[in-house]
Amino acid sequence: MTDGTTGESVSAGAAGAASGQLRDDSGAFVWFRALGPRGRRAFGGAFGGYALDSYDFFTLPLSMVAIAAYFGLDNGQTGLLTTVTLVVSAIGGAAAGVLADRIGRVKALMITVITYAVFTVLCGFAPNYEMLLVFRGLQGLGFGGEWAVGAILVAEYASAKHRGRTLGVIQSSWAVGWALAVIVYTLVFQTFDEGTAWRVMFFTGALPALLVVYVRRNVKDAPAATEQRKSANKGSLDSFATIFKPELLRTTLFAVLLSTGVQGGYYTLATWVPTYLKAERELTVVGTGGYLAFLISGAFIGYLTGGYLTDKLGRKRNITLFAFLSAACIVLYTNIPEGANTLVLILGFPLGFCMSAIFSGFGSFLSELYPTAVRGSGQGFTYNTGRAVGAFFPTLVGFLSESWGVGGALIFGAIAYGIAVVALFGLPETRGRELL
Repeated sequence: MTDGTTGESVSAGAAGAASGQLRDDSGAFVWFRALGPRGRRAFGGAFGGYALDSYDFFTLPLSMVAIAAYFGLDNGQTGLLTTVTLVVSAIGGAAAGVLADRIGRVKALMITVITYAVFTVLCGFAPNYEMLLVFRGLQGLGFGGEWAVGAILVAEYASAKHRGRTLGVIQSSWAVGWALAVIVYTLVFQTFDEGTAWRVMFFTGALPALLVVYVRRNVKDAPAATEQRKSANKGSLDSFATIFKPELLRTTLFAVLLSTGVQGGYYTLATWVPTYLKAERELTVVGTGGYLAFLISGAFIGYLTGGYLTDKLGRKRNITLFAFLSAACIVLYTNIPEGANTLVLILGFPLGFCMSAIFSGFGSFLSELYPTAVRGSGQGFTYNTGRAVGAFFPTLVGFLSESWGVGGALIFGAIAYGIAVVALFGLPETRGRELL
């Protein structure tokens, strides 16, 4: 077993050549051309999968005020809806990672997409809070697995030189899905009364099923990586156990801690900013959508910028830079005085930019920490276990908001980013590392 913490010797560029990679090394889109025809189709599948994963996730935060009113929930109970999604996503992510190592990246990707689509739709039929909690939790099984599997699929086509930028663009699809959810939210909540609108939002979560047709027909695993995986992998249980063996245990533990910090900060904001804008800043549905447009625009550009910087600065420096900037933005955003809603609008852009740019290096960083035979298990487990632990930050904010207010409680998002910086001391820099 190759030590995932020390680097690997076989060139990903050689793997890409086997699948038709091009060698034009100039231009803004060289990273895309370098993927080759098969890699570009894989990119399309992963980009669409993550965008729709985002769309299905945001059907809940955007509908939380209406759901709380419909079922008579307090902030702690509504926050628990997000927490259970993220906690169960740890199970889904670990399972999808094992499946990706066992049956291949593409098959695992299709399973995760179908899972999160089905259970998002079922949320719309929930007759009570308890069933909504169950369906939302089961949605987390697919939600947890999609990103890790899609990121690995594309990472194994990308060259080491451009991997950070390539995976950063994949991450940007999260903002695309988020924007689509806000547009649909605005239309749906303007068309239906709130008691019906939140159900309609969940029904639209059936959209990802269409993507499965494209993936099944057009997307294949990277040939070179597939051969390496099949020759090295002795079974799903063995591959999962390997990430806890001495040579990888340190990497696994610190990667979980890193993921906990980054995602604890992110999901605190993603869950509670819509409620903060509507309940404490007293914005209308259309007003909330407009303010979120600034936040999402910043997020999209942040993903692209972060992807570029993670290749230029390195994985660890990029994460450190934007952890500090994200924490600073949270403090500023939540301490804007009453009546200064124009400033809330303006600061939404840098807030979205920073909290998204930190994610751009995740796909490449976690992929580079593990060898091919256990890459799915390692990335799926660390990313989603961190997401599950980080999920308690939104719940904590929900309970504390009863006495502190949502804006005051959001400060815990800044603390989460501090945890991420601490975790980096236990991980190696992987910029330029080839995948084996």
